[in-house]
Amino acid sequence: MLSHISTSPFFLRPSLLLPSTTAKLPYYPFQFPIQQKRHRFVLSETRAAAATSMDSVAIENVEKRCKLSLEELNWDNSFVNELPADPINDNIPRQVLHACYTKVLPSVPVNNPQLVAWSDSVAELLELDPKEFERPDFPLIFSGASPLVGAIPYAQNYGGHQFGTWAGQLGDGRAITLGEILNSKSQRWELQLKGAGKTPYSRFADGLAVLRSSIREFLCSEAMHGLGIPTTRALCLVTTGKDVLRDMFYDGNPKNEPGAIVCRVAQSFLRFGSYQLHASRGKRDFEIVCALADYAIRYHFPHLENRIRSEGISLNTGEENNSAVDLTSNKYAAWAVEVAERTASMIARWQDVGFTHGVMNTDNMSVLGLTIDYGPFGFLDAFDPSYTPNTTDLPGRRYCFANQPDVGLWNIAQFTAALSTAELLSDEEADYVMERYGNKFMDDYQDIMTRKLGLANYNQKLISELLKNMAIDKVDYTNFFRSLSNIKADPAIPEDKLLIPLKAVLLDIGMERNEAWTSWVKSYIHELSTTGVSDEERKISMNSVNPKYILRSYLCQSAIDAAEKGDFGEVRQLLKVMQCPFDEQPGMDKYAQLPPAWASRPGVCMLSCSS
Repeated sequence: MLSHISTSPFFLRPSLLLPSTTAKLPYYPFQFPIQQKRHRFVLSETRAAAATSMDSVAIENVEKRCKLSLEELNWDNSFVNELPADPINDNIPRQVLHACYTKVLPSVPVNNPQLVAWSDSVAELLELDPKEFERPDFPLIFSGASPLVGAIPYAQNYGGHQFGTWAGQLGDGRAITLGEILNSKSQRWELQLKGAGKTPYSRFADGLAVLRSSIREFLCSEAMHGLGIPTTRALCLVTTGKDVLRDMFYDGNPKNEPGAIVCRVAQSFLRFGSYQLHASRGKRDFEIVCALADYAIRYHFPHLENRIRSEGISLNTGEENNSAVDLTSNKYAAWAVEVAERTASMIARWQDVGFTHGVMNTDNMSVLGLTIDYGPFGFLDAFDPSYTPNTTDLPGRRYCFANQPDVGLWNIAQFTAALSTAELLSDEEADYVMERYGNKFMDDYQDIMTRKLGLANYNQKLISELLKNMAIDKVDYTNFFRSLSNIKADPAIPEDKLLIPLKAVLLDIGMERNEAWTSWVKSYIHELSTTGVSDEERKISMNSVNPKYILRSYLCQSAIDAAEKGDFGEVRQLLKVMQCPFDEQPGMDKYAQLPPAWASRPGVCMLSCSS
């Protein structure tokens, strides 16, 4: 259990960086395949015009072919075809042994389901014709009440650590994957219905989801994509027309809420826990761990299959036996390194925008480095490194904002332990994977903070002092960094005028704090004046990385309140705003405002895992 809460949201504790090696290893960036150069040809005007005309026709034909109906989707279903299945096909809660999944059909009761919202950009990934959203049977299909032609529905079997404690088998307790489709670019996308009914992994739950939590998941999936953060996506959200009984606060006062289902979309829903469960079950299941690793590499890390020794990295670990980690001699080590680095980059981006996941259990960690499972998440309003949006997390704040980088490393340690148990990694390789996580996180963090402040180089002292000031005065995280671009790099600005650009975000600070901020801004301006970048150019650059809009909890709640009364307009408007969070969007300023007083009530600023 993590008992210490750092005062900084960005620094890993040294004791966690090197679990079993003491010497800090040199950093070698992972080498990704080099893209082929595109050669430029010069055509005569006549030939160019003809080529343009032919290109236009070809593009139009491709666009026509790529606007598919639901019946025309190209299903592949590699997961169920290539991995061991549960021989029993029912949804009775039980331990499922020696299998990666159970075939199970959606079973949620519906009564005139309705389409609440949809994502045109996700439909584009799937090459689904947007007109399909207008089909009268679309809500029936995506509530699971009507079968989707070509789908082979199943629930995945996995385990995980929950709040630092091994929980054994968990699995998809209310999510049913319809299958995988391939688009014309050979991109693989899994479609999954969350809240579609019981599975063998439901334990004592009903397998259902409510509108409240489903709106939050739908909106945050697309908002995170808009922010440029790796994430699962959401195609659509439908109501079931049936109520679901939920005890929102675990206080013995359940109530009926509208039921709903989100169609989640990702290249894969494989998790750290997918490997942990089978590694925990003994040697007979080690083959399943290997099969799952081979599957992930084959379909989602194919470049690792083709690496040759001359392209690899050999790293001296600093041990007396002079052993080395050769990422070309063991594809599983190279894969684990990439999983770790993707995870580190993802969490660095969370810290960038003030996102707090809330439930970073290992069963909620994607091997593709995607943000997955949006439960009691939250974005920072007032800057507080100890902030957690999860009421279940309150006693120890294990998953608070500041702890996320450390928890990511802890989770990677559990992932590598599973691979080591299954004899896919050596101890030296496992240690190296964790080292690469730490290096990647710090590299990305430093780059992110340098760009957020519009600096030419990373300045640890300046940034640390800023975060300290923000924490003391509970400054709004998003609005502060957006306003920071208004500061001019002019050392001649009178001292009493320095804080004018930050007046809207430095609220109710006394004389002592005014002096502290003035001192910091003077140092900041001095640093800016050495960059040689104009104020206008820097403002454009900073505004491209510091969003104006984030999915604040009170915005979600406003949309939820309206939707529960049958008005879905606010859900759709909020989706539209969050798709372009870095743009000014004239007329949308209300979505960038600070939370109102009512937003501090339970169920808005903090939630439980119940939904």
